[in-house]
Amino acid sequence: MQSQSAAQAIPFHTKGMRIGLLGGSFNPPHAAHRAISLFAIKRLKLDRVWWLLTPGNPLKDNGRLHGLAERADAALDIADDPRIDVSCLEAVIGTRYTVDTIIHLRRRVSGVHFVWIMGADNLAQFHRWQNWRRIAAEVPIAVIDRPPQSFRALAAPAAQALARYRLPENQAARLADQHAPAWAFLTGLKLDMSSTGLRNPDGSWKAKK
Repeated sequence: MQSQSAAQAIPFHTKGMRIGLLGGSFNPPHAAHRAISLFAIKRLKLDRVWWLLTPGNPLKDNGRLHGLAERADAALDIADDPRIDVSCLEAVIGTRYTVDTIIHLRRRVSGVHFVWIMGADNLAQFHRWQNWRRIAAEVPIAVIDRPPQSFRALAAPAAQALARYRLPENQAARLADQHAPAWAFLTGLKLDMSSTGLRNPDGSWKAKK
């Protein structure tokens, strides 16, 4: 039942919803993914967050990537909130690139206000993403601070190129209603956890304590 739900390409939505999109390998999913999602829901006044599980990140070594169904089931267990949905959309439409995913959603889902959610570590390398300028032109972006990445992220090429479209943090609740390009840098979430730290040297997931 869980796998069937997770494989649902486009989760439940209705016109006017404000939905955050959190993409990643989720290898494994962990409490920080959930905390980031709940933080974004609160700060951005979102109705839901969709976890978009990639078949494989083009910028990472995917040799130790667990199967999509396994990651989806684990993500459902970790999410544990009716406002968080798990989707394998990228596998369904046959892409590994965020730009394709966003264009697909914009074409297929009307009347929804999407916000792309990323960590500051991703903003630091955003200029390396496939067609990153098109991504920024399609959806507003919320960047979640992940110390000590803050300075590196805000000094990175993409942040500099998009500087004039940045909203003050105290206006973050308006982000979902903005026409892209628009982005906000959100501080205040203190978590030191990553999927890399939850994997054994052989790529297997560490046992839950």
